[in-house]
Amino acid sequence: MHDVSTAWIVIPVFNEDRVIAQVVEETAAVFPNIVCVDDGSSDNTEEQIYGSKAHLIKHPINLGQGAALQTGIAYALAQPGMKYVITFDADGQHRVEDAINMLEIAAAGDLDVVLGSRFLNANTGIPWIKRVVLRTAAALSPTSRKLKLTDAHNGLRVMNRKAASMLQITMNGMAHASEIVAFLARSGLRIQEAPVTVRYTDYSKAKGQSLINGVNILFDISIRQRGM
Repeated sequence: MHDVSTAWIVIPVFNEDRVIAQVVEETAAVFPNIVCVDDGSSDNTEEQIYGSKAHLIKHPINLGQGAALQTGIAYALAQPGMKYVITFDADGQHRVEDAINMLEIAAAGDLDVVLGSRFLNANTGIPWIKRVVLRTAAALSPTSRKLKLTDAHNGLRVMNRKAASMLQITMNGMAHASEIVAFLARSGLRIQEAPVTVRYTDYSKAKGQSLINGVNILFDISIRQRGM
């Protein structure tokens, strides 16, 4: 297995006090380097992270997931010996075993970026509305088509130091995912998708993420296409 001590897990967090400690605990069982960016949470998220094995960075106000990711990536880049950044969601949907596999693929294939894809896994379990939105997003996005991506809005990503250093996220909300794909399409970096399984839990479904995020994704794409 690739030396996991060279990888940093970056977790953007906003009001996830019910699950973030467990997410960190599961991840820390394999990856020793974790940084959580508390993006202005109003619940007990900060206390939960502070009591875990993760490094804690706090945004005083909510700036959005894109800003939290950029803060976490910048922190990881400043750490000695860091070779890979792995972006990881805070709500328990991502699996540590998928992150391990993607890191192995990146290292073995001398790749700059490995992106997780729900659609390369036969047993996806994706809610129907999420499936429709993600498929539509991939079909409508010129940058996704250029890269031949099947899942352009998956938060599980592995980037080597070169790619992480080049990435500059400026869109703070959910639109950051489209911005990352656009960056990759023009970057000339070596990119590959890898199959992952997203755990759609009762907790994440209760938050309504599938519908809200899906609408945000399609709205973002429509605005970008008007600006072309």
